[in-house]
Amino acid sequence: MLGKGLESLIPKKNPTQQQTPQGEDFSFQNEKKTGNSGLNFNAKKYQDAIFHIEIDKIKPNPQQPRKDFNEESLKELANSIREHGILQPLLVSKTEKETEFGADVEYQLIAGERRLRAAKIAGVKSVPVIIKDTAKDVNYLEMAIVENLQRSNLNSIETARAYAKLQDVFGLTQREIAGRLAKSRETIANTLRLLNLPSEIQEAVAKNQINESQARLLLVIEDPVQQQNLFKELLQNNLSVRELRQRIRKTDQRPTTNDQQQKPIDPEILGLQEKLTELLGAPVKIVLRQTQDKNKKEGEVVISFYSPEEIGGIIKKLSPITLAGPWT
Repeated sequence: MLGKGLESLIPKKNPTQQQTPQGEDFSFQNEKKTGNSGLNFNAKKYQDAIFHIEIDKIKPNPQQPRKDFNEESLKELANSIREHGILQPLLVSKTEKETEFGADVEYQLIAGERRLRAAKIAGVKSVPVIIKDTAKDVNYLEMAIVENLQRSNLNSIETARAYAKLQDVFGLTQREIAGRLAKSRETIANTLRLLNLPSEIQEAVAKNQINESQARLLLVIEDPVQQQNLFKELLQNNLSVRELRQRIRKTDQRPTTNDQQQKPIDPEILGLQEKLTELLGAPVKIVLRQTQDKNKKEGEVVISFYSPEEIGGIIKKLSPITLAGPWT
């Protein structure tokens, strides 16, 4: 379900077979219509019943994975809605509850919060919706996560939190999430690891002050003080990923044995190290050992990983790799 996107959530039925719910002020649209509300759409395109619901009756999804909505982008969408209407209906679920005045109907937003917010800015009084029966369809939270994960403008932290909810709420493994979203398991694992960062660094990722690659490098630093210092330096000096990696090497306090010696890294070794890091998608460090024969070079390759899933991915990537150079 997750990998198919929202198209799979809209059943292919004959619109004329759908009945307007009793007691509700809906207008079923099976032809293109433009009204005072500024709505403009073709119901046949969605092959499901489309109704108009008063915008104030729709409650936002409290489990909405997306937390940040760009105000300028919302204003642009609001202007588009005023001119062209809402071209894609929102997905909602219907709930009825008893009050002292009788039964009351509310609608829980499943997908389309950005459209809902923009419609409010545009002053629209009602919006087109498709009503989903969450008792028969997939859980509305999963549907909301599906919609948001299909959008490229989610930041890495929002994506990580959405993955975490798929794990915590639905009990999905990283492998299952990867399969449903047509992504690699390593991608899921690496993104989830961002949630291990301090909240301040997570916020910087969410605000695009640092990118995901820089954030993953900060995860390598185990000492919280060193991690915080590097984070501040990253922000102040606008360090690139390469520069940040070099800073991390300088702060690396890995203990050495008697037969190991910390020396300036040979440019060829450094190049190979960079290439391995890029190919494996994981931090790689090459440590040379001192030998009696100065012409003989020995050492070890240290590959950092953060989950069992990453190990499998690294092994798969290693099998076809051939690296040209003096150390192969």
